[in-house]
Amino acid sequence: MKIAILSDIHGNLEALRSVPESWDELWVLGDLVNYCPNPAEVVDFVRQNATVVVCGNHDHAIGASEDPRCSPAFREMAQAMQAYTESVLSDEQKAYLRQLPLSVQMEAGGQKFFLCHAVPADPLFKYCPREPALWKREIAAVSADILLVGHTHLPFVMDLGAKRVVNPGSVGQPKHGAPDACCAVWEDGAISLRSCRYPVEETVRKLFDLSIDIRIRRQLASVLQNGGPQA
Repeated sequence: MKIAILSDIHGNLEALRSVPESWDELWVLGDLVNYCPNPAEVVDFVRQNATVVVCGNHDHAIGASEDPRCSPAFREMAQAMQAYTESVLSDEQKAYLRQLPLSVQMEAGGQKFFLCHAVPADPLFKYCPREPALWKREIAAVSADILLVGHTHLPFVMDLGAKRVVNPGSVGQPKHGAPDACCAVWEDGAISLRSCRYPVEETVRKLFDLSIDIRIRRQLASVLQNGGPQA
């Protein structure tokens, strides 16, 4: 049994297509949309291929026309791209985003999983740094062996006694210092973090074709090219 675990695709079709497709199941931890040029195509891909999907803060924001409450460095970019994303998604695609669950429990290979976008106590919005004491409280609140989360775009695997927290990082907008699409793979009880190159300049080219402020386009391109915001 092989499960591909993706999060934070953010409308980046080139990055999504770069993820190897040799999986038995595809689990998606939210944020299908915003920031990159192909949100409609990403939503359609996930709808057609994913076994389970949970709602991210940007999915909620686009589906409900609300504030995604993202980190300060990204608020202006998110606002500009939200208007674009809302303009290209169909009513049916927005309805799909609205109905995504905040959390899901799954089982595979005798292990129990809890899936959410941010943290169990605040599935949409809370940013939780990689501090064991904080995650011990979060995972203690759920009945699961493995807690799968996204939101921060920073990949990690953290063992906390008999339990484990896994963040696969971001497929479409990595922030770990490299312009690579990130994901995780669970296979027969073993979990690993993966990353792969994708044609980032094609995504950047599409960004520069959009009718949004050139300053915002440059900021978005810089994040993609550098694997995170520049100081």
